[in-house]
Amino acid sequence: MREAAYLALHQSGELQVRAATARKMLKNCVLCANRCRVDRLAAPGQARCRTGEKAVVSSIGPHHGEERPLSGSRGSGTIFFGWCNLHCVFCQNWQLSQHGEGRVMSSSSLAAQMLFLQASGCHNINFVSPSHVIQHILDALSIAAGQGLRLPLVYNSGGYDSPEGLALLDGVIDIYMPDMKFADSEVARPFLGVSDYAEVNRSTVREMHRQVGDLVLDDTGLAQRGLLVRHLVLPGNLAGTDKTLAFIAKEISPATYLNLMSQYRPCFHAAEYSGLDRRPTRAELREARDLARQLGLHRLD
Repeated sequence: MREAAYLALHQSGELQVRAATARKMLKNCVLCANRCRVDRLAAPGQARCRTGEKAVVSSIGPHHGEERPLSGSRGSGTIFFGWCNLHCVFCQNWQLSQHGEGRVMSSSSLAAQMLFLQASGCHNINFVSPSHVIQHILDALSIAAGQGLRLPLVYNSGGYDSPEGLALLDGVIDIYMPDMKFADSEVARPFLGVSDYAEVNRSTVREMHRQVGDLVLDDTGLAQRGLLVRHLVLPGNLAGTDKTLAFIAKEISPATYLNLMSQYRPCFHAAEYSGLDRRPTRAELREARDLARQLGLHRLD
């Protein structure tokens, strides 16, 4: 098993420097792609993520329903954060992402939860919806690494991340798992609440791949390092699946580990929007899988 990336930064003191830098950035926040430039320490309610000095954590525990290289036999150690930097009208976890259900947690408490997941036998620490809490993660990680944390880290985001935030995570995150939700920003705008999703998302995925490369598995099939992309197939090719798959194959890598997710159903406010008010058909899902293979994307979860 390869050593988790952040341990070298912790030993050199750089991890603590990154955490301090991120905290300073909270005062004029550009840690995610919304680039609110709000002082989140003084006025967290004015930020799109509504998160201030402490993170909101919605749930913690082993997750056996993630991709096979993450869940393995003992589960992925998921930490679901409350609030989100996107406002998806079809979010299946809207109680967490849009209503912020959960409890406020200090960095020391978050560090303790990471160590608890490690002691429980989980294969990794999986940060879910982490883009708005990069500072909180770095701060907690600097504590947990000093107390024996050794598991690889998974950054499980909506794919709407800023260059500044990703720069702080370079050499920290072992496995990036971004969504690629939409291929066209104009299509995405009413559904996500941002105007530049596709452009930011593609830049994000390029940078993540630059940092960690293609997904590397150990002899047991567990993920050690690399990129894993999720794409939720929407009805009527609303997400632009064909364009997204072509981008991954031609501009990222045909060896990208890809989860073409088939579980879309109208949730939250989705039924109010034409095109989102039904599930994709079996034929639409089959067409997406066939296209991925035609483009040479052979690592399908």
